Amino acid sequence: MVENIAKILAAVGRVIIGKDESITRLMIGILCNGHLLIEDVPGVGKTTLVKAFAKTLGCTFTRIQFTPDLMPADIIGISVYDRAGEKFVFKPGPIMSQIVLADEINRTSPKNQASLLEAMEERQVTVDGIAYALPVPFLVIATQNPIEYEGTFPLPEAQLDRFMMRISLGYPEHEEEVKIIQLTSPGSILQELEPVITSSELLGMQLQAASVFMSPPLESYIASLSRSTRSHPDVLLGVSPRGGQYLYRGAKAAAFIRGRDFVLPDDIKFLTVPVFSHRLILKPEARLKSRTAKNVLDEILLNTRVPVVYHGKN
Repeated sequence: MVENIAKILAAVGRVIIGKDESITRLMIGILCNGHLLIEDVPGVGKTTLVKAFAKTLGCTFTRIQFTPDLMPADIIGISVYDRAGEKFVFKPGPIMSQIVLADEINRTSPKNQASLLEAMEERQVTVDGIAYALPVPFLVIATQNPIEYEGTFPLPEAQLDRFMMRISLGYPEHEEEVKIIQLTSPGSILQELEPVITSSELLGMQLQAASVFMSPPLESYIASLSRSTRSHPDVLLGVSPRGGQYLYRGAKAAAFIRGRDFVLPDDIKFLTVPVFSHRLILKPEARLKSRTAKNVLDEILLNTRVPVVYHGKN
């Protein structure tokens, strides 16, 4: 299984150059079956990254381009009257796919953003009082531009909390940008990608990642990190218990990717900022001092005692 993960990461790395850390975090989120949010400026490869993963995972894939004039029925589907059968028939929307790319999710209205809430939390959609189960696995990977950009609608806290991680790609380094410039046809590399695994194999990998051992002191360490966000003087709203659950699951998947059957503190530290940062709301005076969620979390990581474990045991 670990060999297949290495093949997936290598294939995606051919398309997205120099972003190994972000690619690894995205793979961790997929192993946890957690929804993912990629936030960055236009043109750094957010959409291409999701497409590359979708092609290598052997899952069904749809892309929804979020625009101001989109309607919830365009996402979920609609019931239409069938004259021949004299009944209403559900016509599923693009949400009925194993991997859904919600492209530029913050360029549509809050009403459309809210139409994803039930799907993300309960893995089902309800139309005219009838619930329709979504495929397994089901994963929403959303991209968004920074909220300061023109024409964007900030995601509400309830929806942000349903995303396991917020990932940023950032601009490439000089040598990496040279390689990107030299790619005469980046799209052709994406087209050449082939599935590395099937969706059933992905489900098996998710079960294996969930079975990785975490010692009680490390579980307590995650709880301490979560609680510290709620008492920090710069924080208005700290991390929810769901955030701690995601960090717990993510640390197991990180250990699995690294070929271990037990979690180490470094697995937790690697994911604390991407799992927690979008869940923090800073006080206005902290923002005026240019404090960020990452600043706060780096401080908490520095000041929280790290338990000593040996081969996964305390």
